[in-house]
Amino acid sequence: MFLVDRLILVAGVLLLLGIASSKLSVRMGIPGLVFFLLLGMLAGSEGLGGIEFEDYVLAHAIGTIALALILFDGGLSTPMSNVRAVWKPSLLLATMGVVITAVVTGLAASWILEISFLEGMLLGSIVGSTDAAAVFSILRSGGVSLQKRTTSILEVESGSNDPMAIFLTIGCIEVLSQRMEIGLELLELFSFQMVIGGIFGIGLGHLAVWVVNRIELQAAGLYPILVGTFCLLTFGLSTTCGGSGFLAVYLAGLVLGNRRLVFQRGIMLSHDAIARLCQIVMFVMLGLLSFPSRLLEVAWMGLLIGAALIFVARPLAVVVSLFPFRFSWKEKVFLSWVGLKGAVPITLAMFPLMMGTPKASLLFDVVVFIVVLSATLQGSTLRLAATWLRLTTTPEPSPPVTLEISSLRHVDGDIVDYLVNEKSRAAGQMVKDLALPEGVVIALLVRGEQLIPPQGRTQLLAGDHAILVLRPGTRRLTNHIFSPSINPQTVFPPFEFPLRASTTLGDLYKIYGIEAEGNLDVTIDQAIKRELEPDRAVPGNSVQFGPLVLRILSIDPYGLIETVGMSIQLDPQAPVIESSENQLEKSPADPSNPN
Repeated sequence: MFLVDRLILVAGVLLLLGIASSKLSVRMGIPGLVFFLLLGMLAGSEGLGGIEFEDYVLAHAIGTIALALILFDGGLSTPMSNVRAVWKPSLLLATMGVVITAVVTGLAASWILEISFLEGMLLGSIVGSTDAAAVFSILRSGGVSLQKRTTSILEVESGSNDPMAIFLTIGCIEVLSQRMEIGLELLELFSFQMVIGGIFGIGLGHLAVWVVNRIELQAAGLYPILVGTFCLLTFGLSTTCGGSGFLAVYLAGLVLGNRRLVFQRGIMLSHDAIARLCQIVMFVMLGLLSFPSRLLEVAWMGLLIGAALIFVARPLAVVVSLFPFRFSWKEKVFLSWVGLKGAVPITLAMFPLMMGTPKASLLFDVVVFIVVLSATLQGSTLRLAATWLRLTTTPEPSPPVTLEISSLRHVDGDIVDYLVNEKSRAAGQMVKDLALPEGVVIALLVRGEQLIPPQGRTQLLAGDHAILVLRPGTRRLTNHIFSPSINPQTVFPPFEFPLRASTTLGDLYKIYGIEAEGNLDVTIDQAIKRELEPDRAVPGNSVQFGPLVLRILSIDPYGLIETVGMSIQLDPQAPVIESSENQLEKSPADPSNPN
């Protein structure tokens, strides 16, 4: 058997055992990545596998590529609406918070390990960033989801704090090796890396969107590869020019993930799978590089440093960073407890070994111990902490059926799955009474395990999944139909929505909560013709019924009004708003699940 054959067999066995162990991790509430790390130790030189692997240069190369792909996927899956909502506190946590964590942990490490403060600061920098991916995997596996603001700040912080930890680590190594001094030169290096990384990330992200949407590839499977190619190009070009490649790939992913792409669902699923594989590879590789006997030697020191990190450094960083903002004590406590360590410390722990930094072996062993301690202690108690602090919400059940438009061209529409909950306006209504906008069709209802082809008299019940086909410009109004009854003034922007003229005024009141004047049993066509002279019932003319402004859009050959544009003027003195599809498409993303 050739060596490569044996390596393939070993890799397949390790992956299979690791994926199987993920079921056990769900039951125990511990991140599955910890089991991959333990599996790597078991297969290592001191384990049953006896595999000797100490090539830190190769390990660093693999870790860097894997980390770039993980951060790129993090940007792809982060909605821009989340970034806008919490960018200020997240930015402080990702910068000042990481510095505070590194300094406090470094002080503790220098005292406990009897090393210089700069060497302790190096260790603190390596473990300074958090990995929210592990947090979400634990909570979701237990059927728990966090409140939206908490989720948003974790997503944005975890994606943007890695460049600061990487910069601090490299900066400490440069100072320890006497290639640079602490001061203005270090600050200039940081600013240069962030600016160049930001320019390349945003610029190449937009270029990638342009190329993906215009190139004509023969196979759908090439589009995820094309997007991955831009990830590698972004990282390589940014680092070549002296920028932060990790910041660049995160920003490029953020741009791509929030723009409409050809074959978008396939791209997202492919890169999610790639990121999961990269995490598995990194933790198994860390296990192979680790020596359990050496971990036992540093256990008591690792416990003390880990305690300082978990109970002092991270809470202090959260309190100071969030001081200018209105966060409750419960949110601060939970965010303090969420400082799980993930893929970044694995890559950073190899830097000192590869560059021959003093005490590199000791720092590596302590970092490995802290990663295992953090993931085990904090990971196993996250669900309990979130529940005790009452920061959880019940996640919506996954759609039992998924429809997808698999097209290599832009399709003028979306397929969206809406869950009809008890407070939804659509609950208990028949399809014909929903007053759906023009260009919106209910394609399928799923009730339990039953598929129901919708008809006009089909009633929607709480718990149903309604799968709709939407034309652009109708999403915001359709969201309102399937959302709980709330104040219309907080929902409707001053834009015009297309609506079928066969809808009655009563349906408008029932579905949208806007009370119109006059007989509610008449259709929009009839109501408009009662108000206008026959020669004025033509496209472009408008009629106002209380807060409703209905503008004729089209008339069929028999003189019946087919569609109207509806806008809602809650201020009686406000002028009639003309149609603005472009403005509507810029509205914040809705919480429904696009497929």
